[in-house]
Amino acid sequence: MNFELEKTIEAVKRRYRIVGNDRKLNEAIEIAVSVAPTEVSVLVLGESGTGKDIFGRIIHDLSHRRHKPYLAINCAAIPEGTLDSELFGHEKGAFTSAYESRKGYFEETNGGTLFLDEIGEMPLHTQARLLRVLESGEYFRVGSSKVRKTDVRIVAATNKNLLELIRKGKFREDLYYRLNTVSIFVPPLRERGEDIILLMEHYLMEFSDKYYKPMPELDESAKRLLLNYRWPGNVRELRNLAEKIIILAKSDIITGEELGKLYPNLVQSFLPVPVSEAYEDNFSEPKTEFYSQWDGAVDFENNYETPKQTNNYQVIRMLSYIRKDIQDLKKLLIGGILTKSNEKPIALPEKNEPKEEILSLRENEKRLIQAALKKFYGNRKKAAQSLGISERTLYRKIKQYGINIEET
Repeated sequence: MNFELEKTIEAVKRRYRIVGNDRKLNEAIEIAVSVAPTEVSVLVLGESGTGKDIFGRIIHDLSHRRHKPYLAINCAAIPEGTLDSELFGHEKGAFTSAYESRKGYFEETNGGTLFLDEIGEMPLHTQARLLRVLESGEYFRVGSSKVRKTDVRIVAATNKNLLELIRKGKFREDLYYRLNTVSIFVPPLRERGEDIILLMEHYLMEFSDKYYKPMPELDESAKRLLLNYRWPGNVRELRNLAEKIIILAKSDIITGEELGKLYPNLVQSFLPVPVSEAYEDNFSEPKTEFYSQWDGAVDFENNYETPKQTNNYQVIRMLSYIRKDIQDLKKLLIGGILTKSNEKPIALPEKNEPKEEILSLRENEKRLIQAALKKFYGNRKKAAQSLGISERTLYRKIKQYGINIEET
């Protein structure tokens, strides 16, 4: 990725408040930035709650249509009987409640961009009308025989496997190809790794400001729970949990135990479930015979996805957790918590005696931050990168510990 494109992607993240550094997320933004100046139709794929709607806005705002109307429509939220009227308009008397003529969304957004969310829920007869608009820019109002013209760019989104709908006769294959000129896959939250922690910290800060409450810290056990959860509701679910933590949390440091009580789903769903082929299939050609049930599994050494069977995928993930547990155990051994086999183990402090240790950990954290700031001559961005935290988190820590950057 060249430097200018990287700068553009970072600017897009700041403008639309996109939090995260995941490779797949960056690739999705890169495609949106690259395709925006063109006129091609775009199909945005991803699970519910991943933020697919943001990509429609990005494409519109970075195109020459940015000064024209932008409208986002949820096809699943409009009753089937009125969807044609909403999209294409109707003439007076076209149906019982049509007391006057009305413009449709294609007429209202002429020259602009129309974002059609949940396109997989669109009825077949409406799909035929949409295909004609995409191919020729022509359409009819409901109840009219007069051909009208429109110049609207379509960005569609779905959380469904459109190829499966094609096989079942519920989605037009010709419309699929017309929409799928360029595809953007928005990764599910469970595949974004450390982005989960960054997002949680971002929303905790947002809601602490909203409710005028102090922002709590997440300890390692709480972070582990968040990273291991599969997040079926994706970013939307995480945001709701962050709000719940701010409202109900009783301590400044959230442990895994307390987090599990606040949101039992985190404990009940430990192993993440791999992404189904529902979205990967949308990038390939429709098949007529056998469809193998494979899922994407992560190659931990090379950091890319390879086809693995579901059982193998879960085994690999379990092995990764075991490896992490072994690493944690090594840290305990090196730290002297456990002794030689012929000695008695050192007693761990009681739960009601952690104050001195917590203070020393905070002091160490303060020293690390000061050292990083000194090393990079007060440059917060470089200091945050070296510490492995976000710049926003570093800024909050500086305020929390009262660190004077000029003195570092």
